[in-house]
Amino acid sequence: MRILLALAAAALAITTISGCRSPYVETTIANRTGSDITELQVEYPSASFGKDALPSGADFHYRFKLQGSGPIKLSYTDAAHQDHAFTGPTLYEGQQGTLRIEIDPPNNAVFAPTLTPAH
Repeated sequence: MRILLALAAAALAITTISGCRSPYVETTIANRTGSDITELQVEYPSASFGKDALPSGADFHYRFKLQGSGPIKLSYTDAAHQDHAFTGPTLYEGQQGTLRIEIDPPNNAVFAPTLTPAH
C-alpha cells in the first residue's frame, strides 16, 4: 500500500513540475476611441465573450481556450449608437499566447496576436 501511495505522489509531483496546463489565449481589448462603447462582443472559434460597457481609455482582459479554428470577430456600439463590426485573423485550435485588440478612432480595430504555434 505504501508503494502505491509513493507512486501516486511521484506521478503527481512530475505532472506539477512539468507545468502541464491547457493552452489558452490571454486577450486584452483596449478602448482608445475617446468615448465609451457598449455591447462589446468577441466571437472566436466555438464560443464568444463580451462586456456590457467599456469606458474610454479602459482595458478589458479575458482568457479563453481555442477549440476549433476560424476568424475572430469583434463588434460593439459606439457613443453615437452606431454599430461596428470587424473580422480579425484566423485562430487555430491549440494555439496559445496573447492577443491585443485595440479599438481606435474613428472606426478602426487593430488585432495584434502573438500566438504559438504559428500557422
